[in-house]
Amino acid sequence: MKRPNLVIFIFAIVVWLSGCASVPMAPQAEDKARKAFGPPSQGMAGLYIFRDSSFGGALLKSIYIDGKFLGESGPNVYFYTELKPGQHILSTESEFSENHLKLTMQDDQNYFVRQYIKFGVFVGGADFEVVSPEKGMVAVKKCELALPGKSQSDTQPDHIEIPQ
Repeated sequence: MKRPNLVIFIFAIVVWLSGCASVPMAPQAEDKARKAFGPPSQGMAGLYIFRDSSFGGALLKSIYIDGKFLGESGPNVYFYTELKPGQHILSTESEFSENHLKLTMQDDQNYFVRQYIKFGVFVGGADFEVVSPEKGMVAVKKCELALPGKSQSDTQPDHIEIPQ
């Protein structure tokens, strides 16, 4: 490859990796209220799922809870939802199949899960990690609340099979 073509190719890759995908956002008042980190509704557990990095910003990654579609994440966004106490399976799309995280939740507590993008063979994949409330609150404050809803991609199902 000639040197000018190599420079153009590298520039195109950098732009592609740093581009930003967008998702539907919640009103600012709701975002502000969620960032107060109050307790969830009585008898429920609160779940913050956030993506606090711009790496892979051009990629939207689907998130599922117990096989049901929650939304698509983009860079520097978070979702908040309340769930019944007990074990739940969080899933996110990755390069070849979904990655799953089992999370046991107790009532009246908030939980924080970070979704991150990792290198893949053809396209970046996504995975989850549970973080402490302290670390989670700091990260969520730097993100914006995304609206849960239907996938923007016609190829993403509203439900997926989850492992037993």
